[in-house]
Amino acid sequence: MSNVASLAAAALSETDGLLRLAPNWVPRSFLQPGRRLKLHPDHYYALGMHRGGIDERWFGSTTEAANDNRNWDEGLSYCVAGGEKFLLRDVVAELKGEIIGDAIWDKYGKWPVYSKFFDNMGPIPHHMHQNAEQAALVGQEGKPESYYFPPQMNAIGNNFPYTFMGLEPGTTKQQVVDCLDRWNDGENGIIDLSKAYRLKPGTGWLIPPCVLHAPGSLVTYEPQWGSDVFGMYQNLVEGREVPRALLTKDFPEEFHDDNQYLVDALDWDKNVDPNYKDSNYLEPIVSEQGDGYCDKWIVYGKVNGEQLFTAKELTLQPGAKCTIKDGGAFSLITTQGSGLIEQVTLDSPVMILFGAMTEDEVFVTAKKAQSGVTYENTGTEPLVTLRYFGPDAQPEAPANGA
Repeated sequence: MSNVASLAAAALSETDGLLRLAPNWVPRSFLQPGRRLKLHPDHYYALGMHRGGIDERWFGSTTEAANDNRNWDEGLSYCVAGGEKFLLRDVVAELKGEIIGDAIWDKYGKWPVYSKFFDNMGPIPHHMHQNAEQAALVGQEGKPESYYFPPQMNAIGNNFPYTFMGLEPGTTKQQVVDCLDRWNDGENGIIDLSKAYRLKPGTGWLIPPCVLHAPGSLVTYEPQWGSDVFGMYQNLVEGREVPRALLTKDFPEEFHDDNQYLVDALDWDKNVDPNYKDSNYLEPIVSEQGDGYCDKWIVYGKVNGEQLFTAKELTLQPGAKCTIKDGGAFSLITTQGSGLIEQVTLDSPVMILFGAMTEDEVFVTAKKAQSGVTYENTGTEPLVTLRYFGPDAQPEAPANGA
């Protein structure tokens, strides 16, 4: 047994199937941090001004962030146990189905999903994420994703709490080609062809691949496929230039100057669907509730006919205790309050120093999740946690989806 395997096995034995995770911070050089991630105000540029500000915290991630000049482990979650730190990705590679369940390991050979908090001061460019076939052309994987706007993280909406999604019905491909042709002529006007939706804390969306979207400024919890591919179709946002390289980076090089190809890469029917909201907007649905607790589905449904990820929000009132069985392994983050998951402390911090450890994040094995996990609120305010699951883990989840 390797050192990682022995450390993980010892931790799992001690906690009955849980792994404590360290905060996993990711910067973006082309965005402005929204400063609601509870990171110390002096630490949003802890990786250097040249790297950009930290505007994301990734959860249960075995996916590398696709950033220029990145640290080798950027985007990868670390487990902390026995005074040691080791990658969750290495734990999964060593213990396989014992961690993520045999069904996911046998099909994917890895933990294929992750989630994040995404926190920006304003909107980000109108962009799409490639589908599996497109991403494979550049050695990557596609990226469907989902959104949930946690109320605890959104006391203030920042500059633009609206998201443009898709294109107005009746838009032509030539109009979008014309926008790309104007990349170096000032604002290319692509959002003039789109529609913005007001973002409401406590609700969410499914975002299929190849659909344009310009996320607004609410803090977003984003269960998604384990990939970091994208193409930015908007060249100027709030006066900030978007390099054309961010449009083309995940397309084959021979098509980087072919604007018709880049437009044809969009899922046109979904982008101009007049009923897009009906298929993709998500309101919470109660999964189960009892004395002092309520567990809700916050991400559910299928993308292109597949259940790729789901998520739940569990709220316990002070003194409440419950045991919940889930269909598969999950990663959990605490957004409010304090308490216990089994005998492991949960505590949502007020402020986090870059590099410091917290007690708000854990990963729970498939076996433990399926046998039942006990939660208890030991504090004086509600204990609220978010947890996301991998593909096909929750066959009882509600139907919805693109």
